[in-house]
Amino acid sequence: MQLLRFIILSSMIFAGVSTSLPAKLLAHDFRSLEAAMEKAVSDTVFPGASLAVLYKGKVVFHKAFGRMTYDPKSSPADTTTIYDLASLTKAVVTTSIAMQLVERDSLSLQAPVSSYLPGFAKNGKERVTIEQLMRHTSGLRAHTFYAKSCTSPNELFRAIEADTLLSKPGTTTLYSDLNFMLLGRIIENITGQTLAANFHQRFAAPLGMSSTMFTPQQSLVWRIAPVEKDTLWPFKTQRPLVNDQNAALLGGVAGHAGLFSTTGDLLGMMKMIMQGGTLNGHTYFRTATLKKFLSGRGFPRAVGWDLRSADGHSSAGDYFSNSSYGHLGYTGTSIWVDPERELAVILLSNRVYPSSENIKIRKFRPLLHNSVVKCLAL
Repeated sequence: MQLLRFIILSSMIFAGVSTSLPAKLLAHDFRSLEAAMEKAVSDTVFPGASLAVLYKGKVVFHKAFGRMTYDPKSSPADTTTIYDLASLTKAVVTTSIAMQLVERDSLSLQAPVSSYLPGFAKNGKERVTIEQLMRHTSGLRAHTFYAKSCTSPNELFRAIEADTLLSKPGTTTLYSDLNFMLLGRIIENITGQTLAANFHQRFAAPLGMSSTMFTPQQSLVWRIAPVEKDTLWPFKTQRPLVNDQNAALLGGVAGHAGLFSTTGDLLGMMKMIMQGGTLNGHTYFRTATLKKFLSGRGFPRAVGWDLRSADGHSSAGDYFSNSSYGHLGYTGTSIWVDPERELAVILLSNRVYPSSENIKIRKFRPLLHNSVVKCLAL
């Protein structure tokens, strides 16, 4: 077998053909996965996407499909294409920073939110805790378009502080962007630095995530997959380059959305998390902290991450174990990890181009994860 590999790879090298993908295909047959991705593009699930599979600590699949837009003259998507991660920001950025702050006793999961944001202690919200924000059991509403009534970040947070709860804290799970907007604000108050600076210093720089950032520079636009155009932006100021309007109102840097990244960068981040918080001799957080945050403790969500639905209807598909965790992003992004199989699947796409009314990805995500597991013969 080794001799056969050598002959095949040597012939390809002399022919001027890249050897990276065939080397992966010799280990696992991903033809059906590629076919599924190509069909998703032709079925307009998304214009293009980048897909990465991490298995037992190794990248076994990493390939892009489609184009930046549906225009056949549009640039092809590739594995260095930068995508708007949307709500993956909650797990990748805000939760990761929170882990470090909890370890260093700068943040307590059991503390009331009002101990960090005193203005929050009104209208029944006095006892809402940090953990309830992160498990989405705070009782806060799911979403509000704050640009309709607010003109600045301070006004947005005053509006959340003045809001009432929809349910008693700790009793009902309702996924809410407001929870992580507050967490982003709390992290900035505790550290005295922006969320962007925190993430860059704590994770992006040491992990070598050079294509991961908030508020990308204009010079990088050619690498960034476009999203739908916001025709409802009510301000004269230039809108930050982020799909989420509330994140834009917050200057493009928010705890719930705003991060841009590539599959390559996220592979390093997820490898570190799957190895218990350590990579290349550098410890980002302790394994015990990670386990604490990934524990469901009877709730449908972990602390900052989602858990696989017990009812079997999961975007992770039919084969990921019940100990799996992950997160979705509105723009068409997702990360799912099965720690029992030592498997992570990262999908980045711009399904919201040209319109977020396209929701075909909901049916595609389970099929994608099923296909990955079948290709690995797990």
